[in-house]
Amino acid sequence: MRPTSNTVRYWVFAFLLSLISGFSTANADDTAFQSGLQNLLAKSFNDKTQGAQQIADSGDERAEQILKALLDKQLFYTQSDKTLVFFDKDTDATQAKQVVSGDTLAVTDVKSLKRIKTNNKMRGLIKRLIANIQLSHPDAAVRLDAVKAMMGKVTPDQIDAINTLSEKETNADVKREMETLVQLSELESSDDSVVKAAITGLAGNMNQQVRPKLEDLVSSDNAEIAVSAKTTLQAIDKKVTWYGHLETLFFGLSLGSVLVLAAIGLAITFGVMGVINMAHGELIMIGAYTTYTIQHYILPNFPGVSLIISIPAAFVVAGLVGIIIEKTVIRHLYGRPLETLLATFGISLILQQAVRSIFSPLNRAVETPEWMSGSIQINEVLSLTLNRLYVIVFCLVVFAALFLILKKTSLGLQVRAVSQNRSMARAMGVKASKVDAMTFGLGAGIAGIAGVALSQLTNVGPNMGQSYIIDSFMVVVFGGVGNLWGTLISGFSLGIANKFMEPYAGAVLAKILVLVFIILFIQKRPRGLFPQKGRAADN
Repeated sequence: MRPTSNTVRYWVFAFLLSLISGFSTANADDTAFQSGLQNLLAKSFNDKTQGAQQIADSGDERAEQILKALLDKQLFYTQSDKTLVFFDKDTDATQAKQVVSGDTLAVTDVKSLKRIKTNNKMRGLIKRLIANIQLSHPDAAVRLDAVKAMMGKVTPDQIDAINTLSEKETNADVKREMETLVQLSELESSDDSVVKAAITGLAGNMNQQVRPKLEDLVSSDNAEIAVSAKTTLQAIDKKVTWYGHLETLFFGLSLGSVLVLAAIGLAITFGVMGVINMAHGELIMIGAYTTYTIQHYILPNFPGVSLIISIPAAFVVAGLVGIIIEKTVIRHLYGRPLETLLATFGISLILQQAVRSIFSPLNRAVETPEWMSGSIQINEVLSLTLNRLYVIVFCLVVFAALFLILKKTSLGLQVRAVSQNRSMARAMGVKASKVDAMTFGLGAGIAGIAGVALSQLTNVGPNMGQSYIIDSFMVVVFGGVGNLWGTLISGFSLGIANKFMEPYAGAVLAKILVLVFIILFIQKRPRGLFPQKGRAADN
């Protein structure tokens, strides 16, 4: 069917009408924008405030930049022709950028520019206007930051707009924060039904501004509102307590991973060779100082790369020191545990003094790489620090690698053979002396790796190893001498138990209680949670 002439005229008219309305809207917006710029040049703060509002309402893409420049004291105008410019003398004192055209303007004399001043009231309005603009930003992260910036500062005339945006919001986090923003505002409503609905909606909400508002309503004259506020507060407290336990568990796992890293090398040497190595803490210290040396003297500008390189370097350095100790001292003291204990204690003092002579007795700080800094914010009350999270993962990786070495390599087979029956292993052709040296070197190298991890959690100093030697022995004895799985489980168990007791008993008493528990446990199970088979069982 061919279109009639009336139909054609209708569509042409409609098209022209849409163009005219579009032009008129654009002109209206541009008019508001230009009028706002002119008002910013006025002397009166009321006119300037009106100008900021007009710029925000215009919808111009430059509005946010202009308002931010006002807030950061970077919006100026030329005294000669009143041209608005962006100018930051700290960044570049020779150039400015025109607000309207975007062209650069050479600045020969800073006195030729005059800053547009603001007062406290105007700055408060500007912050709200910027937040309103950012609420419609395509990036969800920007919208979320904008909502958080508006918490507790919403005016009644903004509620409807935020409600409308909340209905259209697709991001769950932004939507939840918008709803919280509205509900916090509704708590101040004069309508009791609105207040009750807002209180119900805030159940389980852990936003930091919710609690003070609800605590004020607990003493309300309206009994229903007071009871509802108290019930909601109790629900929030339960949720906060639950996440508090999760945070304590995380810190316990973090401490446990440190204990496992510190003890796992000792578990090998103690389990295979029966050597009570009191210098084990100093081997941890050597690993930490290796990290410090690489970061500060070899790769000072690359903390991330230096940390990664420090892992194999610390293993090699501490492992070589361990082999030297085994070949020069410990080899001659097998079967004499008391003399071995005294000899290794003397070695620990020698190593501490050597470090003091080389690096000085002062503690040294190892820089944490950027990718290990900061935290993961789960919610308002729970955050996981990245450095501790990396240490937990690192501990599991080291444990898995060591487990595979002992189970899948010829060295691991020989270590297990010597551990279970030294005489039979020698009869089968295994060089026990070589296995002892390699085992001690392996345990010392893992201690050095533990020092790399500890350098990210504490300062590096000559006495740092002494803080972990007793804990390492407790972990090894509790888990079962020479048993890797026992070391892993006991390390995490003692770390978690310690952290859960600290809030009630204090750090010192918590350690004492853990020690008392281990003593009582060993009375019942002298060989630990997972006793070693073979020689260890016979002894």
